Amino acid sequence: MIYKIFYQERKDLSPRREQTQAIYIEIDAQNELEGRIKARKLVEEKTAYNIEFIELLSDKHLEYEKDSGAFELTEL
Repeated sequence: MIYKIFYQERKDLSPRREQTQAIYIEIDAQNELEGRIKARKLVEEKTAYNIEFIELLSDKHLEYEKDSGAFELTEL
């Protein structure tokens, strides 16, 4: 399962929509909820990011992201 994680780079500043960034992470999970939990834990352990939202990408959404040129899996 591939998740798109929206985040702010720093936790000590108020979030601003204009500064929201995204990374893509592949998570091995039994269901969507377990994947979201694992993704949040991984990002919180490996980065100082302020996570805003975690989204499971459907097959169509994943194809769109790949076609847009913004897609690149992140290894943490």
